[in-house]
Amino acid sequence: MSIEEFVPKTAYSPLPAGKVGYESPSNIALIKYWGKHGEQLPKNTSVSFTLTNCKTTTTLSYSPLETEKPEGSFDFEVYLENERKPDFEPKIGQFFTRIEQYLPFLRNYKFIINTSNSFPHSSGIASSASGMSALALCLLQMEQKMITARSEEFFLKKASFLARLGSGSACRSISGPVVSWGEHNNLPGSSALYGTPFIGGIAPVFEGFQDTILLVDTGKKEVSSTVGHNLMNDHPYAENRFQQAEKHIDQLLYIFKNGDLEGFVSLVEQEALTLHAMMMTSKPYFILMKENTLSIINKIWEFRKETGLPVCFTLDAGANVHVLYPEKDKQEILKFIKEELAIFCQNGRYISDFAGKGSKALLK
Repeated sequence: MSIEEFVPKTAYSPLPAGKVGYESPSNIALIKYWGKHGEQLPKNTSVSFTLTNCKTTTTLSYSPLETEKPEGSFDFEVYLENERKPDFEPKIGQFFTRIEQYLPFLRNYKFIINTSNSFPHSSGIASSASGMSALALCLLQMEQKMITARSEEFFLKKASFLARLGSGSACRSISGPVVSWGEHNNLPGSSALYGTPFIGGIAPVFEGFQDTILLVDTGKKEVSSTVGHNLMNDHPYAENRFQQAEKHIDQLLYIFKNGDLEGFVSLVEQEALTLHAMMMTSKPYFILMKENTLSIINKIWEFRKETGLPVCFTLDAGANVHVLYPEKDKQEILKFIKEELAIFCQNGRYISDFAGKGSKALLK
């Protein structure tokens, strides 16, 4: 499918004032993407678990304008938990500019975007992924009211395509429980334009896989993901990293199909540490992990060695730690988290989550 498929071919029916709403989850990448090219395209394929409890809820109120705005100009306001956030608006304006050719009605309406997160914003739990995917879904829901309805498959593809133009990883938050993004020879139908449900078979042990997110630092990241991605352009190890990620996709295919938990643990932790190694060896270099991040990692390694349980960690672009483990081991591992890991969290906070099905409409 090419980008031309997402450009409307028929005229819109005008809408009176109204409101749409969606909730969309965050996701946690198992195979990381770090580095992009063109217009929000990944330098390597990635695969993620779609989460359930870490989500953004967004409502989009719209009202027709008497006069269409000039090209590249839009009328909108952004609120986070009912508080106006002018500092969010440049990013939304950039997003609208990128998607205008795919949603030509944007200059004909005034929008009030009200959003809230079930987790701390900008702290490395992919709030841009859940936020941009929720907004893209709201806009697509609005489009569905104005144009001949397309199939659900097309709706989800276009939502993922648009979400990517706001935040790359947002394209993996539309569906679930496992989504890939990027073209890979052994993933039929995979695309760099949008996320696709993972194809290749997943063993039952990975169903409902648990992710307990340890909130080591809930403050804003010192270096944004956008800056970090750009530093890969001249990174001395970038090409080797991109090749490694593609090979890891093949390994993950085998792991998922065969229920290889030992292989999963090893691969996921290697991916997490490689991501942060790329940050620490870029120019300028930076470190997003904190002291308590490392303490948690060491505790997990000790616990796994003592118990033999298949628990592992992964990291996003931040200090917080995602503890991954099968649902069948939930009781024992949660006990370990409460007794030995929570002390390393800010105010003892953590979020219990698991791989889920993706986004959900709130308003029709």
